[in-house]
Amino acid sequence: MDKRSKIALYIIGAVIVFMMIAEVTKPKALNWRDSFSAADKIPLGCYVLFNELETFSDEDMLTSEESIYQYLKKVDTTTQKTLVLINNRISFDSEESNALLNFVEKGNSVFISSTYAYGNVLDSINIGITRQYTNLYKKESESKFTSPSLQKNNRLFNDVIENSHFTSIDTLKTTILGTITTKDEDDIEQTNANFIKVAVGENNGQFILHTNPFAFTNYHLMDDKEDYAATVLSYLPKQQIIWDNNYKSGRKVITSPLRYILQNTALKWAFYVSMLGLILFVIFRGKRVQRIIPVIKKLDNATVDFTRTIGELYYQHGDFTNIIEKKTQYFLEFVRTNYYLDTNQFNPSFIEKLATKSSNTKETTKTLVDYLVFLKSKTNHTEQELIELNKKIEHFTKHKL
Repeated sequence: MDKRSKIALYIIGAVIVFMMIAEVTKPKALNWRDSFSAADKIPLGCYVLFNELETFSDEDMLTSEESIYQYLKKVDTTTQKTLVLINNRISFDSEESNALLNFVEKGNSVFISSTYAYGNVLDSINIGITRQYTNLYKKESESKFTSPSLQKNNRLFNDVIENSHFTSIDTLKTTILGTITTKDEDDIEQTNANFIKVAVGENNGQFILHTNPFAFTNYHLMDDKEDYAATVLSYLPKQQIIWDNNYKSGRKVITSPLRYILQNTALKWAFYVSMLGLILFVIFRGKRVQRIIPVIKKLDNATVDFTRTIGELYYQHGDFTNIIEKKTQYFLEFVRTNYYLDTNQFNPSFIEKLATKSSNTKETTKTLVDYLVFLKSKTNHTEQELIELNKKIEHFTKHKL
């Protein structure tokens, strides 16, 4: 990598680091999504309320993370309890509705604060709820208590609100505890019930219903609305509370490990940095490491195999004279090449020089030379003579210098 490429790489790396730092340190945008979850500290979460409710009773507060039908089957009903459900919308199927009615008929209480709630349980107690779509969110609404002694805790909600009220109630069993006052399109005030208590059964069980769940969110509790929320909750009997954490718009549902990582800021950036590092590693490691050099098998020396094959052909045909002639020629070529001797005459001088240069004895050398002369004088040869010649040559050449 040349100098210019390195400088460009450093600049790109610095820009990436700077962008990461800017992203981590920049102010987070305020999250205005509906939540009502006990764990959320965002404006429309219920973190403040949940922690305050823990001091409501001397007994520990219970938390339900599953459906009402499943939870109430396991809960201990030997002591009276209050089930608290707060969310912008709540719906109950037939099984959940029956479970709620059975729970209340045993003398327990159920507090529901929701802009819109529906299900068989509300039909059973003759309650109907409607939302005021013309006064949605931005329109002011004043929540009031019917008790004259509680008028000081009335509050005007001028933002972050969905207005709704009860359209039908059973006057024989229902007590109106609070109302909501809004203005219609003609600027005429309308007052309707938004906070009621419904008696159920012979054991003093009751439904306490409220249509302004936003009053219990962090936003309004920290904005001078805490007295209103505390007054509403003061109607709950002083007994153990079951906090519902299942029927929530902000209920956290983790469907995969990756979603859990991406929902956590620290884990998300650790994941991004790891992926970036892995990509850079692959890019630069792939360029710097030499490709694997394949192993090339050494070429076989076919000459030896060819020679052996030819020799076997001669041997199988019984042409011993031709083989002896070839071995003699090969041996004499060997002498001329390695010892630089003239092989035209096999005289005593030749025998003496060959013995000296080959480090063989004179007798061994003379025996071999005499045998070569003997074979050369014959026109036909036997297999035994070929074997004998081969033995003598091998014995002679094993002392080769």
